[in-house]
Amino acid sequence: MIKKLVAEFIGTFWLVLGGCSSAVLAAAFPDVGIGLLGVSFAFGLTVVTMAYAIGHISGCHLNPAVTVGLWAGGRFPANEVAQYIVFQVLGGILGAFVLYIIASGQAGFDLAGGLASNGYGDHSPGGYTMLSGFITEVVMTFMFLIVILGATHKLATPSMAGLAIGLALVLIHLISIPVTNTSVNPARSTGPAIMVGDWAMAQLWLFWVAPILGAIAAGFVYRWLSPND
Repeated sequence: MIKKLVAEFIGTFWLVLGGCSSAVLAAAFPDVGIGLLGVSFAFGLTVVTMAYAIGHISGCHLNPAVTVGLWAGGRFPANEVAQYIVFQVLGGILGAFVLYIIASGQAGFDLAGGLASNGYGDHSPGGYTMLSGFITEVVMTFMFLIVILGATHKLATPSMAGLAIGLALVLIHLISIPVTNTSVNPARSTGPAIMVGDWAMAQLWLFWVAPILGAIAAGFVYRWLSPND
């Protein structure tokens, strides 16, 4: 079990460091910035790379919502859910901390920039309301779990699961970065929020509640769609 938990810790650390660093360090870098498309692919690539690196060890959840959704879908034991979530959140916090250390080495760095934190209202990249953000996170996480449950089904092609899941995360970011900066992952949201504090911590509740609701719904729906899973 400890090997599974450490794998989840490392994988979530990589997701937050790789994804959020692309937004903070590279998205608007002068002349060669990667933009929203690049950030979207960065998040997807963290999942693809970890899927093949640790998928055979822990299942490569990297996300409390995924863990809960897999439980709801009958794919994961209830007695391991809490342990997975703790190590995912710790990995996310370390990823955000390492990003903070790197980013703060540039003159003029200011945490007020958000460190790629998720937000709504005044802290939504596009100024979207709390309701818009909530609906976006529920629906995007629902679809993410549908893809995960389908791609990892015993009748699917196992070798393609990591790619399908990673590309789904790319698409989700392309859709929802303007609305909430894209969470669909409470651990991804918690790390930067702790570093930023203030408004990021005040709005963090949405990025726990909405993804988990979407994940649970997807788990039950897919379980009904595929009763012999």
